[in-house]
Amino acid sequence: MEFTTEPFDLDEAPAHALVAREVIQAADLDAVDVGPFGNTAEGGADAVLTAVDSLLRRALGAGATRVSLQVNVIGEDGTATAVHDGAVGGRREAVDDGAVESANAHAHASEDADADADANENAEGER
Repeated sequence: MEFTTEPFDLDEAPAHALVAREVIQAADLDAVDVGPFGNTAEGGADAVLTAVDSLLRRALGAGATRVSLQVNVIGEDGTATAVHDGAVGGRREAVDDGAVESANAHAHASEDADADADANENAEGER
């Protein structure tokens, strides 16, 4: 799994970024790499899905306006497999019993808010 949270702050890590990193570092994952512009983690499917659930809930609760998340599912034969069903930000990866190495699902919490703001601006501009 690979993820970033927004908004970015180049001067200091925002609360949502610190919370997201804390969640991933505390999760029962096989490998975690925390960096200034992105974070990666590897582990079994159940552990990754549990971490992703907590990551999204806690980062958004701490002020993140967008979480970009990528998850790749590695099957028994070592190849990546994915099924998209539109459940998370328009995309969700199917998970089987294989190990999860990294991901490709974008969860954009701010899309609905941006659409509402655009609609309000357009309505005010027409008055």
